[in-house]
Amino acid sequence: MLDAIRWDTDLIRRHDLAGPRYTSYPTALQFDGQVGTFDLFQALRDSRKALRPLSLYVHVPFCANICYYCACNKVITKDRDRALPYLQRLEQEIQLIACHLDPAQTVEQLHFGGGTPTFLSHAELRQLMARLRKSFNLLDDDSGDYGIEIDPREADWSTMGLLRELGFNRVSIGLQDLDPAVQRAVNRLQSLEETRAVIDAARTLQFRSINLDLIYGLPKQTPGTFARTVDEVIALQPDRLSVFNYAHLPERFMPQRRINSDELPTPAQKLDMLQGTIQQLTAAGYRYIGMDHFALPDDELAIAQEESTLQRNFQGYTTHGHCDLIGLGVSAISQIGDLYCQNSSDLNQYQNALASSQPATHRGLLCNADDRLRRAVIQQLICHFSLEFARIEHTFNIDFQGYFADLWPQLQRLAADGLIELDNEKIRVLPAGRLLVRSVCRVFDAYLGQQDHQRFSRVI
Repeated sequence: MLDAIRWDTDLIRRHDLAGPRYTSYPTALQFDGQVGTFDLFQALRDSRKALRPLSLYVHVPFCANICYYCACNKVITKDRDRALPYLQRLEQEIQLIACHLDPAQTVEQLHFGGGTPTFLSHAELRQLMARLRKSFNLLDDDSGDYGIEIDPREADWSTMGLLRELGFNRVSIGLQDLDPAVQRAVNRLQSLEETRAVIDAARTLQFRSINLDLIYGLPKQTPGTFARTVDEVIALQPDRLSVFNYAHLPERFMPQRRINSDELPTPAQKLDMLQGTIQQLTAAGYRYIGMDHFALPDDELAIAQEESTLQRNFQGYTTHGHCDLIGLGVSAISQIGDLYCQNSSDLNQYQNALASSQPATHRGLLCNADDRLRRAVIQQLICHFSLEFARIEHTFNIDFQGYFADLWPQLQRLAADGLIELDNEKIRVLPAGRLLVRSVCRVFDAYLGQQDHQRFSRVI
């Protein structure tokens, strides 16, 4: 079992820098308009020839209510009819992409995100899943990881029953905070009872995994109030927990301008919240997976980390990183072999492209040899907190210390500070450095010096 993380306030303050979350390397900030339809079709052809398994992500952008903290691509509307033209274009995209793949390519992983996927009516959800099953090779034996994001205010027992019937076996539930004052400050009023009802339904209907999302650093939060929320969440016994640091970037995300910055907790209070949360979750038996994620020891993510098979992609930590990821819907990102590509984030542009029977590919990137090497290094560090140079040298036919000679002084400084253990054979992220693993990964990011750090959240 991995060592427990160790809290070191001084180390955190010195190395809590702004940086990417490394759901990909290179990150989406490196995408440009030079990648287009031809590149997408070529990547799909290669996937088809290799018969690689698939992971599908479907983006449903609609929400009935706005949450002020939200940085997702979304459309706020009470008009449920607005989903219909979008779904028509989404079905066109599904057919357009699927015809370039082989029916033998199984869909090991499926995820509906948003927005609020359950904004869709039951009939619309049925039709969308029917189209996916007709176009892709979805598993029928409940062995796939088929998940959906749930807003308990937009779901009830009948909704959960429908989702289970359609083949979903994992749910991710947005909770954020249970304190009424915090909920009012971010315009998300959601009771514990609403959340518990959805979780009870999921357990009764034998969903395989339940994830809960929390956010620390929201307006009016204090270490004491957040600790009470965490206690209530522990009592709900989710299999996984995501505890995100709220990044207040109102210049980038318009809804955040409605948040009173004077009501935000101080950096010191945020650290207290995180430290307290880690202590509470650890005492309750949760394992720190990394990057804000916790899981019970018998969860697949925890087991994969123990067995050194854990991976990371645009959906976060995963056991399906070997799959080609196909993103469907507005703003969705695909990772197919060495190609990253993203659909237009503008709803009208997305729908207009598909109305012309063209993919909505807007930008992307084709990884070069250096990208692939650094991606492997960063993935190993962020998933397993260790890196054996010999494995990288064998895979990429390089001398590790020679290739990264210019980075060695930075790594030595991290070692001197106690974040990592460094020798001629490996890097091991120490317990005091695990919360700061993004800061270790930053060293290997060849693009970071070219980027606007204001576009990133801080590590903690």
